[in-house]
Amino acid sequence: MRAGYKDRDDVTDSVGLLISILVRYPEVSAINFDPWEQMLRFSFICSRVIDEQEFNNFKAYLLDSIQSFNYLEGKDAKFIDISHQVYDDLTLIEIKRDVATLVQEEIALVVQIFYQYWEGNLVSDFNETLIEEDLIIQEEIIEHMLESVKGSAEDKFLYAFREEGKVLVFNK
Repeated sequence: MRAGYKDRDDVTDSVGLLISILVRYPEVSAINFDPWEQMLRFSFICSRVIDEQEFNNFKAYLLDSIQSFNYLEGKDAKFIDISHQVYDDLTLIEIKRDVATLVQEEIALVVQIFYQYWEGNLVSDFNETLIEEDLIIQEEIIEHMLESVKGSAEDKFLYAFREEGKVLVFNK
């Protein structure tokens, strides 16, 4: 019976992590958690078509930034994958990252790089009602939930996204 309760804690932590990331970082359009691979996949939307060369330049810049951050932190990222797909007039950019070596500060860095690099072309769902203290609390929650999710025995593939100002989480 205790094991069943622990599984619910794992799911709750994973759901809380996804919700907190979407609340704290309005630039992230969706996020997936794959418990079997222990991976998070962040999705960002650019409001224009990005050609292959432009994407490759951005990818190199982002990878270099992530690797520099991890070097300064004294660790190596186990897995980083950055891909993109063009849909009509939009470009979806996805970053797949292992949970084991991911920290909240790296998520903040990645979001800031997206925000600065793509400027007005990054689709985001800003919430004017969040104050600085709420943002700091969300960052602390993300940090705590990331630690809790690392190595969890959960088996629920979760998908979270925004729709009309609400965060929705589904078990895929």
